[in-house]
Amino acid sequence: MLWEPKFESMERDELEQLQLEKLQATLNRVYMNVPFYHKRFDELGIDIDSIGSIDDIRKLPFTTKDDLRQNYPYGLFAVPLREVVRIHASSGTTGLSTVVGYTKNDIRNWSNLIARILTAGGITKDDVVQISFNYGLFTGGFGHHYGAERIGASVIPISSGNTNRQIKIMQDFRTTALICTPSYAMLIADTIREMGMNINSLCLKYGLFGGEPWSEAMRNDIQDKLKIVATDNYGLSEVMGPGVAGECLERNGLHINEDHFIVEVINPHTLEPLPLGEIGELVITTLTKEAFPVIRFRTRDLTKLTLERCSCGRKFMKMSRVMGRTDDMLIIKGVNVFPSQIEHVLINIENVSPHYQIIVKREGAIDAMEIQVEMSENIFSDEMKVLERLNKHIEQKIKEVLGISCRVKLVEPKSLQRSEGKAKRVVDLRKI
Repeated sequence: MLWEPKFESMERDELEQLQLEKLQATLNRVYMNVPFYHKRFDELGIDIDSIGSIDDIRKLPFTTKDDLRQNYPYGLFAVPLREVVRIHASSGTTGLSTVVGYTKNDIRNWSNLIARILTAGGITKDDVVQISFNYGLFTGGFGHHYGAERIGASVIPISSGNTNRQIKIMQDFRTTALICTPSYAMLIADTIREMGMNINSLCLKYGLFGGEPWSEAMRNDIQDKLKIVATDNYGLSEVMGPGVAGECLERNGLHINEDHFIVEVINPHTLEPLPLGEIGELVITTLTKEAFPVIRFRTRDLTKLTLERCSCGRKFMKMSRVMGRTDDMLIIKGVNVFPSQIEHVLINIENVSPHYQIIVKREGAIDAMEIQVEMSENIFSDEMKVLERLNKHIEQKIKEVLGISCRVKLVEPKSLQRSEGKAKRVVDLRKI
């Protein structure tokens, strides 16, 4: 079943013509209304009227997350703030978020794109959809919410956390579809088993999961424990939020909504485009965003593209599951975490040194992060109350910045390994 068959099953030549027309309109919009792009194009001698084919997109400069931060908060908006009806933001490395805006039309498009993803994953107007993503500045909760309502499904906006209550709501409200991170789905599954509940007493049929990397083995485990069909979906705040791509029930790649996005894969070192089938960094250009259009945004996500036809009837290009990232960002419980954020916190706390190490592992089905922090020479003490107060203070400050809890372990001065080159700040023990 397709939500918008007119577009989702469009032939390639017709689609590329539509993409070109939308790209030209977007370039005109950003050149006229976004000083950053106007200046960048002029500095590089780019005549936007010379963009006469999709391949010409390679003439255009990349946009990076640093560009977004340097124009914080509204510098890249292409419409006056009075036309922006929604503002979302993602976490940043230095305390500055990347801020994105939506016009009324952007929200309508976003809802439709999520409706496509949900429909591809098997959800219809007859389903009861439990959304267990955080609601707030994070795009995941609201994005899926409006898409599910667009389909006509019944939505339970329960947000994340309180797993026992999640399960009770799931049972009492007869939830048929679960939307959350895959690791949280695993926790729900394990908690159901620990409670001794018969999984067949639930009405679950589908699960749409995203926000963090997960493997085929993890998918199989979730499907087996929850007795559902689990699909993957992809998005990022900087270009829309969820709704960029998603799996159909064939589960052999994520269909990219190409009438709204032009995607490329580049070599992250040479920045040269790579052919279909080769793994590289995903680059996205928005074609329909009014408030916050972006040109050739470097996602840092590693994937590969294919034009292989799918039996579901969708003809859009597909991307593989994200295989990793080109930078040092961690995704913990669906939240972007950068080592530099932690370093920024520690630098401003007395009695600890700037030497630290982040240990990431899976405890059961949930990501767990421990930060080992060296104490400074003048605080190293056997007095437990002093150390406990310092430990709790660091944990609280990190939670305020990251939005998630972590474990802090104070260690002796000079006990963490030093390096003459780049410091090994992260030890990721997860197996996904």
